[in-house]
Amino acid sequence: MASIHREALIEDTPDHVWAAIRDFGEVHHRLAPGYVTDTRVDNDVRTVTFANGAVVRELIVDIDDETRRIAYAVVGGSLEPTHHHASMQVLAGEGNRSRFVWIIDVTPENLGAPIAEMVDQGLRVIKATLDREATAID
Repeated sequence: MASIHREALIEDTPDHVWAAIRDFGEVHHRLAPGYVTDTRVDNDVRTVTFANGAVVRELIVDIDDETRRIAYAVVGGSLEPTHHHASMQVLAGEGNRSRFVWIIDVTPENLGAPIAEMVDQGLRVIKATLDREATAID
């Protein structure tokens, strides 16, 4: 199994960052525009289309407003690992900033590197998007 753990400091309050992450059907607008080109929701499954053409179906396992955490598992699409579970969480950072934590566990292990590359690309877009939104509000 491969475990991918990434963190980023976001220049916005935890409540604002959580609002964008919690809006799980709007990833292509609020979190990773351009990197994610479409998001569709059918009950507790969202279908995410990436700019590279990959399409992933994700089961939303939990949304916890108290801890500002969303958990999801890949259940289909063009990338079908044996196991893929992920969570995103927003924690309070210093000042009015937020610590964004993204953890992914995936099998088989050989999918770890390509998924980590996608996560790194996505995280750069997420940080830039949320930082830009915070600057626009100020």
